[in-house]
Amino acid sequence: MTLEACTEALRQQDPDRFGAVLVADAADRPALVTLYALNLELARAPFQSAEPMLAEMRLQWWVDRLAEMGRGKEPPLHDVLTPLWEAWGALAGDLLPLAEARRRDCAREPLAGPEAVVSYVDATAGALMWRAAQRLGAPASSRGVVADHALGTGLAAWLRALPRLQPLGLGLAGARAQDVLRLAELARESLRRAARAHKLLPKRAAAALYPGPRVPRLLSEIASGNVDPFKETPEITPFQRRASLARLAMTGRWWR
Repeated sequence: MTLEACTEALRQQDPDRFGAVLVADAADRPALVTLYALNLELARAPFQSAEPMLAEMRLQWWVDRLAEMGRGKEPPLHDVLTPLWEAWGALAGDLLPLAEARRRDCAREPLAGPEAVVSYVDATAGALMWRAAQRLGAPASSRGVVADHALGTGLAAWLRALPRLQPLGLGLAGARAQDVLRLAELARESLRRAARAHKLLPKRAAAALYPGPRVPRLLSEIASGNVDPFKETPEITPFQRRASLARLAMTGRWWR
């Protein structure tokens, strides 16, 4: 029941956020590691059963535990919840919306169009990035900037995952090319807005705002029609991942 277990899970399953955590101040790492490890568990919970009702029961377990922690009740010994409690305490209750946002995944229903995807990304990737940035000193006045940046990076991640989401019934209903073009353009616009206002965020928050490798490039390729995300998206090579993280470590620049 240690922080090391969360760190190892992050290293194996979410290498981009794992790399960003290493760039953060040492004092901030436990909060980020446990937050991201929780996010992995919440994202996985709806897929632990093909039966929607059983999937929701598994997710409800996390909802109940986070609600209890918010009321000041220490969780049972657990690989993620125990270190999460040590790092967040009763503030873990504020993470409850991250679990609630995953309920729709239990039903395995595709999203109706770009607006539905935006709402889903706001509730998942957007809420996650805001909690991380807030913990790393982002002021309330910067919430709109973080929301824009999270939407841009979150849409890029969702589009990259679309070849896997579509067969699961969690992609886009109708599989219309104009919908992914619209999403790519929305993401690019959001990233541009965030970049223009980047000075509202403290340098300390850079690790929480890391967009991941090849985000602008992927969005450009989709917008130009050179990549069809319903079929496949370009793989990220180890070199590209290392180069992107090195840029973050050397410059602290999270915006594009």
